[in-house]
Order: sequence, then C-alpha cells, then structure tokens
Amino acid sequence: MTEQLRRVLVIMAHPDDPEFCCGGTLARWIDEGKEVCYLLATSGDGGSVDAAVVPGQVSRVREAEQRAAADVLGVQEIIFLRHRDGELVADLWLRLQLVRCIRLCRPDIVVTTDPLRFYVGDRRLNHPDHRAVGEAALGAIFPVAGTERFYPELWGTEGLAPHSPQEIYIAEPDEPNCTVDVAAYIEQKVRAIREHKSQLSYPAAQLARARQRTATADGGHSERFRRIVLR
Repeated sequence: MTEQLRRVLVIMAHPDDPEFCCGGTLARWIDEGKEVCYLLATSGDGGSVDAAVVPGQVSRVREAEQRAAADVLGVQEIIFLRHRDGELVADLWLRLQLVRCIRLCRPDIVVTTDPLRFYVGDRRLNHPDHRAVGEAALGAIFPVAGTERFYPELWGTEGLAPHSPQEIYIAEPDEPNCTVDVAAYIEQKVRAIREHKSQLSYPAAQLARARQRTATADGGHSERFRRIVLR
C-alpha cells in the first residue's frame, strides 16, 4: 500500500530529527515520487551549550541548517511552529496546531516519533520533546483530524475539511514491525545530517554513528518503524 501513497507529513520536535531518525527513508520515498513536508514543533533554540549565544540566534541558525538539509533530501516544504525547545507539552493547543497542518497538508502518511520511548539502550535518554510531539501527533490523527465534530472552526472559518492519513510510521520505536531498506540512500542521509553543522561537535564520530545505527548484518542499511495502517 505504501508504494501507492504520495503525500508524507513528518511531524517531529527539532531541526535534525527527521534526518537522524529517518533521512534514508525520506530520501528513498522522494526518489520514488512522494511529496514530503516537515512540521517541526520547535526551532531547536536549546541546541547550544554556549551561554553567550542568545536563543533567537540559535533558532535562526538551526532553521537555516534544516532548510539546507531538507534541500539535500528534496523535501518540498518546512513548517516551524516555534515552540520553546525543551518545553514541548502534548496539550490541546499543540494538538490543534497539528490538526490544522494535517488538514492543510492532507498527507497519506504521517511520520512521527515514539511517545513511549524514554531511553535508548543503556547510555542515552530520549528527549522529552520527542515523546511529547509523538503523543500530540497520534492524538491529532485519531480521533480528531478526520472528524468534523472536532474543531469545526477549522472547516467553517479556514476551509480546512477533515482529513485522515492512511498510514503512520513511528520512527525508531522500541518495538518495530517494519524496516525500510536505505542502503542506496545512506550517503544522502549523511550529507543531509552534515548540514546541521551547529549540532556536530565531533562530525566524523557522529556521522559514523549515524551510519552504524542503520547498519544491518548483511552489510546494508535499514531504518526501523512501527507502521500502523489505519485504512
């Protein structure tokens, strides 16, 4: 079914999340003719350890880096909601914003992050913004975005009719049920990640880890998802 679906909306928290989480899959889908749009809840203003750098400056840098990375993959559009980095909450305001974008973009597929993932292995904690945006995205998709009873003002005032995606891909879940072969696109993914220069303190090591995270036993590369088929 996925092969026949054309419009993809990637709902994630920060600049660089799409590339690190699923950049190979997005590159493959775009190469296959899909249209991809990013919806990023923050502009990553917390992504600097330099106390002398003001948050607005960090946001501007990270948005520019995200646009450059998206260009490497061929992403058509980026929407920044500009919530504060590190303060994202899966509340009704965020849900309304996501519903508005879902009805506006009308995706066949939504890609988001796992709201249940608190830690990664035994060496890294998952960012709370990743959980929050995943929870808000799933709550926006069902039962809200596709039902006219919810947020009727979006239809009556803004002309945004209800819309339900057909599939959800939860990136890097603890319990995947789907893998996408990205062997032919791993270097494109790495080139996109390389555009996030402000986040690469040790580029060689970090890019090597990006390759390693997708490596398979047979020498290929794949990205893992929890795929949910709604209809």
